Amino acid sequence: MRLAIQLAAAMATLAVSGAAFAGSAEDIIAKEKCSKCHTATTTKKAPSWASIAVKYKGNADAANKIAAELKAGGKIGDEDDHLKVVASDADLKAIAAIVLNSK
Repeated sequence: MRLAIQLAAAMATLAVSGAAFAGSAEDIIAKEKCSKCHTATTTKKAPSWASIAVKYKGNADAANKIAAELKAGGKIGDEDDHLKVVASDADLKAIAAIVLNSK
């Protein structure tokens, strides 16, 4: 019985921390005004997140690459210069996860 309670508590902690993790990334996306150039599914000024997800499909290091590009800013591929996103590495990887999960 005690093990079941501990497992339930651990799962609840993970569920809450996962929601906070995604929330912080979404707050940064809003603060940085990413939607000014990107949308989830259609090309605006920059590629859609869905097209970026397709580009990196099957790449095990995709989240790290996207996070590094966001952190460095500057020229990314054939696109215009991308603004540097000032955030923790964990938040940048959370943003990359949102992008990579776009469909």
